[in-house]
Amino acid sequence: MTRSVTYAVPGMVCGNCADLITEEVSRIAGVTGVSVAVEAGTVTVTSDRPLPLTEVRAAVEEAGYEIRHR
Repeated sequence: MTRSVTYAVPGMVCGNCADLITEEVSRIAGVTGVSVAVEAGTVTVTSDRPLPLTEVRAAVEEAGYEIRHR
């Protein structure tokens, strides 16, 4: 079963921000897609398993940003 969850990620201002976040979140086991909307300040993560918020938060923080569950 595929799941998609959208998170608020304040502070993104450019495509480089999106690339960094996409790269880190894509490394999480089970992630099948990452869609970053810079202007909206959101990241949508699609996965084939439920992802603990702690895993997603750690990946976003590794990219240098904070996350809030929407």
